[in-house]
Amino acid sequence: MDNNFFIDSDKLSDSALAKKHRLESDPSVRSDHMAYLPDMEHISSDIMDRVLSEMNSFDYNKYTGLDVRRALTHDTCSVEDFKALLSPAAEPFLEQMAQKARLETQKHFGNTVYLFTPLYIANYCENYCVYCGFNCYNDIRRMKLNMEQIEHEMKVIADSGMEEILILTGESRSKSGIEYIGEACKLARKYFRMVGIEIYPVNTDEYRYLHECGVDYVTVFQETYDSDRYEQLHLMGHKRVFPYRFEAQERALMGGMRGIAGSALLGLSDFRKDALASALHMYFLQRKYPHAEISLSCPRLRPIINNDEINPLDVHEKQLCQILCAYRIFLPFCGITVSSRESAQFRNGIVKIAATKVSAGVSTGIGDHESKYTGKEADSAEGDEQFEINDSRSFSKMYSDMSGEGLQPVLNDYLYV
Repeated sequence: MDNNFFIDSDKLSDSALAKKHRLESDPSVRSDHMAYLPDMEHISSDIMDRVLSEMNSFDYNKYTGLDVRRALTHDTCSVEDFKALLSPAAEPFLEQMAQKARLETQKHFGNTVYLFTPLYIANYCENYCVYCGFNCYNDIRRMKLNMEQIEHEMKVIADSGMEEILILTGESRSKSGIEYIGEACKLARKYFRMVGIEIYPVNTDEYRYLHECGVDYVTVFQETYDSDRYEQLHLMGHKRVFPYRFEAQERALMGGMRGIAGSALLGLSDFRKDALASALHMYFLQRKYPHAEISLSCPRLRPIINNDEINPLDVHEKQLCQILCAYRIFLPFCGITVSSRESAQFRNGIVKIAATKVSAGVSTGIGDHESKYTGKEADSAEGDEQFEINDSRSFSKMYSDMSGEGLQPVLNDYLYV
């Protein structure tokens, strides 16, 4: 494993440091990452096997320019066509891919772009994921907002004009229980017309409860679909269990959620295979649950606190653009989100080609929206950020910029009757 993933351990206790070193150096002390824990629901689904089979057999070097040209002439993009569009052979055809992607985006989404913002309400975590700023061995300022603080943050955000919020926590059931998250979602319904969550994976009945609390959609990142690499990167905690995380979106749909989103974190493993698996995961879910609204994201690794060595591994903007164009051509109805991990210039360009949703007014810290939105000093301490963002534009600036690009910013397009 690339040692650049590992964090500074200067402030860990001797016992914690010893356990961390054992987890890093001795695979035999780690639990089986493919084995469900006793509290984890095991559903009957063949989607994971189908996705991993396609990914593992994907030899992207076998595709030629002829395969790419053929894929671009088809009205409907097959799985085989999609593989060709993800291959290195497609790189010289990026302009043609962008033109086709733009047509598909305009056909199904017009010139609209959706705006939302994330709200982190806690950054406690019980997992040891070696690339994440929230991981349990990282010495950061931990914080969990109470309901009064959460409502204050939500009011600050809502006063800016935002109508959709994504609620996030670190992955700690003991600190951020289902009831705590549910109460936060009930508060969100007072201020926002669309509520999403990005939390630790839960069972179907828990997703059903959160849906009853007002949640519209669930986002879960698989991080990487390479199960061997996944095992190397997730050394401890519930997140270590690969299949339970994989099946989270399906359990969310079984629990009544209207929409789901997911992706790999590009740069953790072979990005072409992870991009293929991400899209096929959503593709197979939509075929099984045709009523579901599906979305793909495209996050790349960003620097984190206590580790300034992490950067996207061989995933550059041109390659990211190729992936997003391939996504759009393969899944023309799918929402595509580009986060503030990317530059303002890149996001301004990609929303005119393939992306349909961008975040604005973003903070990945805890309790700091008032200081960042209004310039006022926060009333209480703030928790550290999960990662560094690249595009820090406010909601009003993003709205203005999207309008200036000839797009129609959309804050919400769903009405409850």
